[in-house]
Amino acid sequence: MAIHAQRSDKTTLGIILIVSAVFMMSVQDALFKHFSNDLSLWQIYSLRGLIALPLFFILALIQGQHKNLWGHALRKWSLVRALFMTLMLTSFYAAIPFLSLSTIAAGFYTSPVFVTLLSAFALREPVGSRGWIASFMGFSGVLFILQPGGDAFTFWTVVPVLGGFFYALSNITTRSKCQNEPVTALSLSVSLVLLLMGIVMSVVILLWQPVDELTSRFPYLLSNWSEVSQLNWLIITLLAALLVGIGMALAGAYQAARPSTVATFDYSYLIFAALWDYLFFATIPSVLTAFGMMLIICAGLLVTRR
Repeated sequence: MAIHAQRSDKTTLGIILIVSAVFMMSVQDALFKHFSNDLSLWQIYSLRGLIALPLFFILALIQGQHKNLWGHALRKWSLVRALFMTLMLTSFYAAIPFLSLSTIAAGFYTSPVFVTLLSAFALREPVGSRGWIASFMGFSGVLFILQPGGDAFTFWTVVPVLGGFFYALSNITTRSKCQNEPVTALSLSVSLVLLLMGIVMSVVILLWQPVDELTSRFPYLLSNWSEVSQLNWLIITLLAALLVGIGMALAGAYQAARPSTVATFDYSYLIFAALWDYLFFATIPSVLTAFGMMLIICAGLLVTRR
């Protein structure tokens, strides 16, 4: 009981932050998909991380947190959360060249089910009958989107589902271990770990030099660094700004409200993903996909009806 009393629940703020975060994530992911043929994932990680670092220090300076920023960002649980976020993002982005955004998102958004389970059994937070029903409805919506016979049921479908599990772990860690950490520091932790992974994987590929057959099949994951055009520099800069905004909004959402509540509105990503699929990649959701999205929306509405 004491643990619950210490946790503030600002549900409305948490919902606003999570919807803002997933909107920015959807824009970011559409950009990744659109430019996945130009640069390797690890090159994007590295360059984006380097550009994002000054943005964090400017924000910390404005907020008066610049003196303690590194101390909070390098704390154990901040880095553990950042590692989960990095594994989540890598799992998600690895599948981007091979699946539509809607299909990837459907596999990835098994994460709220993991969040609800972890909230109930790890944090001992009450989910309630409405929370369980909403989770069931949301998961059913995911199943309608991942319809048999489509490209969703390939090897790559497993990858975003794994990302969903890491996403759930990161959000539970935010709620249970990073409740009082500054959101700027938590976002900086993620940026630092992403930057480190980008550099390490770039060096591994440079030393390994995979055979041409592998590189031609998976250039997004196994190619060396390419020349960066002016347009790509602009995109990477935008991705860096989105990285900062997403990191702060995600951390703030899961600090403000219960994970099971925030996770339900996390599903709104699917709406944005379908929109970008239609506008930028000429992919129109099927009737079953649209029905699955409606189930997800209903799940979000149900969890707010107290």
